[in-house]
Amino acid sequence: MSMIEKALAHAEAGLDGARERWFDLLRIPSISANPAHAGDCAHAADWVAARLRDIGFTAAIHATPGHPVVIAHHPGPGGNAPHVLFYGHYDVQPADPLELWDSAPFDPVLIDGPHGKRVVARGAVDDKGQTMMWLEALRAWHAVAGGPPCRVTVLVEGEEEVGSPNLDDVLEARAAELRADVAVISDTNMWDINTPAISTRLRGLVYAQIDLRAANKDLHSGLFGGSALNPINALTRILGEITDDQGRIQLPGFYEGIAEPPPEVLKQWQALGFDEAAFLRGIGLSVPVGEKDRSALERLWARPTADINGIWGGYMGEGSKTVIPAEAHAKISFRLVPGQEPAQIIAGLRDFIVDRLPEDARVSIQVFSTSPGIEIASDSPFVRKAEAALAAEYGRAPVLQGCGGSIPVVESLRRILGLDSLLIGFGLEDDQVHSPNEKFEWRCFHQGMRSHIRLLGALAQG
Repeated sequence: MSMIEKALAHAEAGLDGARERWFDLLRIPSISANPAHAGDCAHAADWVAARLRDIGFTAAIHATPGHPVVIAHHPGPGGNAPHVLFYGHYDVQPADPLELWDSAPFDPVLIDGPHGKRVVARGAVDDKGQTMMWLEALRAWHAVAGGPPCRVTVLVEGEEEVGSPNLDDVLEARAAELRADVAVISDTNMWDINTPAISTRLRGLVYAQIDLRAANKDLHSGLFGGSALNPINALTRILGEITDDQGRIQLPGFYEGIAEPPPEVLKQWQALGFDEAAFLRGIGLSVPVGEKDRSALERLWARPTADINGIWGGYMGEGSKTVIPAEAHAKISFRLVPGQEPAQIIAGLRDFIVDRLPEDARVSIQVFSTSPGIEIASDSPFVRKAEAALAAEYGRAPVLQGCGGSIPVVESLRRILGLDSLLIGFGLEDDQVHSPNEKFEWRCFHQGMRSHIRLLGALAQG
């Protein structure tokens, strides 16, 4: 029996313990956005560090101006074994609205679903469940071989859900000990429950707030309507022009630099048979939007977007109050693809608004976060090893897919440490990430853990 087979057998025999450890972590309400839960975030960091020490790692907790970061190391067997960095995060989104949960969000439950058992809790999949998969894989290797088959560094942070504001400083300060050959991140999805996936494209992000002001006070709409500028009218008119009737975004220079996916990649995506009608039907919609001359997966994985995420101003209470407000506000996000520069998008947004600004209006733009799109070479030796490991577990080749979301740490690891990432996730599109009743299929957790055992063995083979 090979060492991989021994580690798999040990993991199978210890599934009850793995589930209990996972549940222990899920019970900690480590909500990074809420200062009242700072103690819970510290508790979660302590918990992760303790579990790493249990399996032979040296683990330290590093304070930041926000929530702590756990960094741990294991030398592995020595020799020329590669150095792998595992990244995860212990923080979670707020559970609100609580009344929409079928069970207490921080009291995990194992319930029946269409694919067998599933775990329901805040953080079940994002990212405590996906982090626990590789922690349990490391535990199995520790039990049968005294440690992982390669050198391993672990980085687990507590601020991913609030944009990782302190992570770059940690990476820069500790670059020497964090540099590795490749990073492994499980915070993405499978193609479907039967088909694993490696994400090789990530969209970036520009997230901003627009504040438009006019008169020096709210005004009576009867006395001033027809004479005084209404900021909400002005802002909604401007924002309404951001896309044209073909779904093209109208910011100046917006599409400059975008690299089109190669024809062979587009052919692979077409062969996946993505059912956009079913995808939309699951969320109560029927008509796709976006660029009309692009296929569904192109629009989701390889094309940029613009979305108004929130808009407010004036009176929003019960009943009526006939005012012309002094201010109007909107939050807007742009998902970017490789080749687009966040600074250029911000400049284009500013020019777009200023060019359409009426007299007497003043605008300011706050930028909250930026990250570029990322593309990872699909023919790298690490991707090839990951493909082999996943195929051995699932009996089929993984899909090399894009990801419409943003994972800023991937860009930070590349920029600061020179590291490319293996994005191997086991979530499903119906996991209700960030929503009430977040869940993770037990089958996905189980095979994800087994896949990480195989991946460690494959990477160790040099």
